[in-house]
Amino acid sequence: MNPTATTSTVEAPPTTREGGAARRRTVDHSTRGLTTYQLSDEHQKLSDQVRDFADSVVAPAAYEYDTKRELPYDIIAAMGEMGLFGLPFPKEYGGQGKDYLSLCLAVEQLGRADQSIGVTLEAGVGLGAMPIWRSGTEEQKREWLPMLAQGKALAGFGLTEADAGSDAAGTKTTANLENGQWVINGTKQFITNSGTEITKLVTITAVTGESTRPDGSVKKELTAILVPTDTPGFTVEPSYDKVGWHTSDTHPLTLTDVRVPEANLLGERGRGFANFIQTLDEGRVAFSALCTGAAQGCLEEALRYSKTRNVFGRNIGSNQHIAFTIARMQARVHAARLAYYDAALKLVAGQPFKMEASLAKMIGSEAAMDNARDATQIFGGYGFMNENPVARHYRDSKILEIGEGTTEVQLMVISRELGLDTL
Repeated sequence: MNPTATTSTVEAPPTTREGGAARRRTVDHSTRGLTTYQLSDEHQKLSDQVRDFADSVVAPAAYEYDTKRELPYDIIAAMGEMGLFGLPFPKEYGGQGKDYLSLCLAVEQLGRADQSIGVTLEAGVGLGAMPIWRSGTEEQKREWLPMLAQGKALAGFGLTEADAGSDAAGTKTTANLENGQWVINGTKQFITNSGTEITKLVTITAVTGESTRPDGSVKKELTAILVPTDTPGFTVEPSYDKVGWHTSDTHPLTLTDVRVPEANLLGERGRGFANFIQTLDEGRVAFSALCTGAAQGCLEEALRYSKTRNVFGRNIGSNQHIAFTIARMQARVHAARLAYYDAALKLVAGQPFKMEASLAKMIGSEAAMDNARDATQIFGGYGFMNENPVARHYRDSKILEIGEGTTEVQLMVISRELGLDTL
């Protein structure tokens, strides 16, 4: 941490349409945990543009595609044309040359209208393209990043298995090097963006060797490998019947004697664990923005309804219980947004952000789930109808407390960052 104060800035999106211009707060950045939360004009413009797109294009189609359980390729293509999939990547690779905060702002605004669309962007960039940008060779970047950054293709990140995910040591997928090729066998579960019509690549983690520790225990060598989806033996299994995120693409994968060139190694052999930890740390920041957007969407719907729904001759918002409930919803959104801003700014500044990412993910996911529950209660019977956005948020938000590291995993990370040795 640089002990001198910095002047990094971010701009905060408006809390609601009715609220007008965002309030701006400036805080000194000279000590850990304090930063400047004022968005630049460029960041604010991006946030507003994506918000308008979410309101005019994403929201009106959300119920239809949720019911069909289909990924709207026309909307994904429009996002690609806007440059959203390339926000944090250099222009030389087809990106927009922006920063990671820009991605987070876009994800937040999309998640406010439809979490499935928000997570398609978040996973497409954070889990699909970012590992290639961070760890790939120049040849790998030239081959894959332009199509991914322009939204012409999607990539997935194959980490989770039946007995592995948070516990990477449980990984059973293997990759053996034979005659200059990796021969991969195993299965993966819950892989986002893995089976769309435009999915071209999945990065998988596999055991490429084992060693014996001094205490006699076995240490697995984990390696990340790029697997094009048209490789023989790579099978996308039928999609899951999920509680929520119906529009988001999620599949199990089976790899049977999948052969890819040795050059498809992503990063160094045996560095797969370190690579995916970095991927997850960064991904949690953008995932936290998705959580914040969901919490914000519930707040806006509840606030609108409380001002227009009349009972006993007055709107329900004049009832102190309803008003106080909405006030708590606003408090959660505020805390979640500040938490992910803090993590994003540290990431952009090249400062340690592991604990901040976990804090933001935990705070944001709990805010989304709590706000979804409260918004549904405020709507009453209407909140139980699937065409109501708050009903979709209620179904969608639970996975926010599970995906990209459960709440319990975030608590484990935070406690370890505080110097507590937990199991």
